[in-house]
Amino acid sequence: MSPATPDESAPLPPAIARVLQRFQALGREEKMQALVGYAKKLEPVPARYADVDRGAFTVPECQTRVDLFPEVAPDGTLHFYADVNARQSPTIAAVLAITFQAVNGQPPAVTLGIPPDYVRQLMSGIGLAAREVGLNAMIERLKRHARDARAAATPA
Repeated sequence: MSPATPDESAPLPPAIARVLQRFQALGREEKMQALVGYAKKLEPVPARYADVDRGAFTVPECQTRVDLFPEVAPDGTLHFYADVNARQSPTIAAVLAITFQAVNGQPPAVTLGIPPDYVRQLMSGIGLAAREVGLNAMIERLKRHARDARAAATPA
């Protein structure tokens, strides 16, 4: 057995690798335009979450209010939704939309394969370092939900 944690040994999800490669090839202005485009693609939160107590779903480290809702399908795959004001916080909405495109409909291992420096790689050269703490907290929250889903699916 390797001493590495499951998060460290998980392979880089191909969809995440493609996004990182694409963003690394873009200039600052092109990245900003791409982020605006992705922000518009964030899937709306289903109505079934309208009356849910949001306390357990809020990411407190974010300056902007972000609620992340995980769902585990019967086959064990994950689907995430986020409630964030995309008009006020397009960068947050974009990072979530990009990430969700890669991990939704996939097993927890894909979410756990997101590298620790994912946000830094994605946002490199944009000059939005102040957002990194909150964005990293959102990714870590997704990973926590993935670990919980994996643990729930593993027989004791």
